Amino acid sequence: MAKTPLEIKSLARAHTESALNVLAGVMNEPEAPHAARVSAATALLDRGWGKPAQSIRNDDDETFKVELRPLVRQIVDPKSGSDSEDI
Repeated sequence: MAKTPLEIKSLARAHTESALNVLAGVMNEPEAPHAARVSAATALLDRGWGKPAQSIRNDDDETFKVELRPLVRQIVDPKSGSDSEDI
């Protein structure tokens, strides 16, 4: 039977500590390719501090700051009015 998105999310979160340890291990491995070390470091920073805001310039050289945020969908139980788990 196929897993629901909530079950998949829960299973993935169960591996968080191991995944972070692997990323830290790659980042700290002097023999690893530089690209792999940078990628692991970026992934750790993004998870710990969030993705940095990005600036966009228009044709008039005005700078706009854009903050990227994850899209979260919440299901509300119409009977109770309370939020369920995020999906």
